[in-house]
Amino acid sequence: MKQLARMFVVVFVVAFGLMYGVHALNSSEGYGGSNTLTIYNWGDYIDPDLIAEFEKESGLKVIYQTFDSNEAMMTKIEQGGTTFDVSVPSEYAISKMKEEGLLLPIDHSKLPNLKHIDSRFLDLSFDPGNAYSIPYFWGTVGIIYNPDLLDGWQITSWNDLWDPRLRNQILLVDGAREVMGFGLNSLHFSLNDTNEDHLQEAKRKLQTLTPNVKAIVGDEIKMLIANEEAAVGVVWSGDASEIMDENDKLDYVVPEEGSNLWFDNMVIPKTARNIEGAYAFMNFMLDPEHAARNAEYVGYSTPNKDALALLPEEIAGDERFYPSPELTEKLEVYRNLGKRMLAHYNELFLEFKMHRK
Repeated sequence: MKQLARMFVVVFVVAFGLMYGVHALNSSEGYGGSNTLTIYNWGDYIDPDLIAEFEKESGLKVIYQTFDSNEAMMTKIEQGGTTFDVSVPSEYAISKMKEEGLLLPIDHSKLPNLKHIDSRFLDLSFDPGNAYSIPYFWGTVGIIYNPDLLDGWQITSWNDLWDPRLRNQILLVDGAREVMGFGLNSLHFSLNDTNEDHLQEAKRKLQTLTPNVKAIVGDEIKMLIANEEAAVGVVWSGDASEIMDENDKLDYVVPEEGSNLWFDNMVIPKTARNIEGAYAFMNFMLDPEHAARNAEYVGYSTPNKDALALLPEEIAGDERFYPSPELTEKLEVYRNLGKRMLAHYNELFLEFKMHRK
């Protein structure tokens, strides 16, 4: 009987240990509870000191994971294998996630610091009334270039990218909407175009760009351009700002044919475990001082009007990164094109990448 009792105790201890181990593993993978907050964000997209301050202020342990595309982020949240309390999708992804029931509605009463956001960045078409998302950063897609490596040439147009002088001198971000978008814009089509003839024409034109394309890359584009490994890059404006901090020879332009005006907002995925912690974090990031520090660290444009007043004039007054309303009205926001058309954009982009090999 004693042997049976000992066996029972051993089985109980082993089972408890396994349960505890699974719980610990789940917590580390984002299955946190009230004492943790799991954030899913783009790479290099927050001042790490702010995370440490939030942990100290809130008593929560932040588990921070990153993604490199909206599509990868949406797929992981849709699969539900890892629970995230806060994520930061772009506008067209927010629209798509709303349609697919992947987001929780936002209770504005729990975000008193929302009052600091410029009204220009609220109630936009992809999320009327900000029912599901809260502004984080905004910006443009454009061209960064090194005039010294181009004998003083000033780039102004998407079509300049096809100039033979740029052979093997261009780096592109690895994004289907961005690359297909400038291909369409270079033909004076909308970057949300769904006309098949226009899409095929843009793909064919992009394929003629391949002699000039040195590489299609991710975050390393910043280091490569700053180190003058290439003369030109198609990048997001915040990346351009960060690169220019490293190399003051560089310049950034939004091409004359038009481009993308993008918005990245904070959301609460439907599988969130720590909803109160999510609100605490979002409200913390909406504080003007925190938002200003984050904008200065990351290099992207803040939608927080009271944070903007705290930034140095050389940042807040730089129209390359804080363009006038007159310019932003001429730019296009990515629309949610639907699952089928988005997949088609990805296919065309893949065909372009395969054409380079």
